[in-house]
Amino acid sequence: MIEVPEMLAAFQRCRNDAIVVPGQAGRHWTAVSTRPELDVPLIPYPAMGGGASFAFGLALAQPRRKVVVFDSEGALVMYLGILATIAEQQPPNFYHFLLDNECYATTGGQPVPNAKSTRYDALARDVGYASTFAFDRLETFANSVEHILSKPGPAFVALKVRPEVQNVPVAERKRWATRTREQVRDDLQQALGVARAR
Repeated sequence: MIEVPEMLAAFQRCRNDAIVVPGQAGRHWTAVSTRPELDVPLIPYPAMGGGASFAFGLALAQPRRKVVVFDSEGALVMYLGILATIAEQQPPNFYHFLLDNECYATTGGQPVPNAKSTRYDALARDVGYASTFAFDRLETFANSVEHILSKPGPAFVALKVRPEVQNVPVAERKRWATRTREQVRDDLQQALGVARAR
């Protein structure tokens, strides 16, 4: 299994100017990101399963910019239909990274249904993603990420990652996001050269 911080560091080296929706990787992403003005943390968190839908919308709205989302298999199970929607639209700038730890880590480690047998990369391929990949070793992923991002999307990347189970109630956890929703919006608009609405 892959350690999430190490995977994110490998990705960051190839990120360039992509917009990143850190999603389930958010608490580690802030430590490695070198372009925070292009990071779009979802604050407050949407209903589970909203990250890929949100990032997909960004990809449609910003067709000249790569958009990357770090999703989780627990969230994806809640809204499998988004795979077909993304595949139908074929956004060439969309990169869907799935962190599969086989459990609902943020709510105490309950197992995700059929966690050991589901091949999410196969699901994405079967609905029509342009390319799909699966990794369970950091070295293999690190050697492949630049190639993945150099090809047109939509691309789906399934990563088997080590669980980081949190048993502290959500309301009592230390927040990793330090910018308000308005600051995230303003930073992204400035980075993209979009005039702020009056």
